[in-house]
Amino acid sequence: MRKRLPLLALLTAAAVLPAAAPASASSSGQARTLSFRGMTLTIPADWQVRREGDHVVVVTGLLCKKAEPFAPDCESFWIFGPKEYTNVPVGGGSVTYTGKQQFHPFSGVIPCPFNSNQSWYPGEKASYRGLRPVGAGHKAQYSTWPNRCVTNNTGRTTAKWTQREWFLPKSRILVVDVWNTYGLPGVLKRARWT
Repeated sequence: MRKRLPLLALLTAAAVLPAAAPASASSSGQARTLSFRGMTLTIPADWQVRREGDHVVVVTGLLCKKAEPFAPDCESFWIFGPKEYTNVPVGGGSVTYTGKQQFHPFSGVIPCPFNSNQSWYPGEKASYRGLRPVGAGHKAQYSTWPNRCVTNNTGRTTAKWTQREWFLPKSRILVVDVWNTYGLPGVLKRARWT
């Protein structure tokens, strides 16, 4: 029994030591930067950045099966450039996002963000519109849109949420969040520009 006690004490001490910071974290282990079209954001070190073409998916939670815009079951927010929000297929035609309608890059049925076995039923009227700061000297057109998840067979509502959008038409950037990402408004407010 005496031989096990030092080993047990060593294992207990190792269990309470802090985990090593990810390689992408800053020297303090608390933050990292993300740059997109002249905008630089300081984000938590554990947020993962997936860049593809003219968009970025920022995974903010542990739950993420497929890191792409509007993918179900992926806690994230998205940053789009103009190649992603112009000529969006809607209702058999194409439109360019202006902030007057909710952003959806598809013309068909979209899976619910929280349950891929259900459908996303978008709201047609913004619940809020206004301006929000995105760094010094930049204001975004900010809109919130009520949405809900519905069952595919009966159309019964199973969840409600709000899609938040920050649109910077001069900088040609659109930020979309359906997960109510904690801290995202502050991250955007503290953006730096080059």
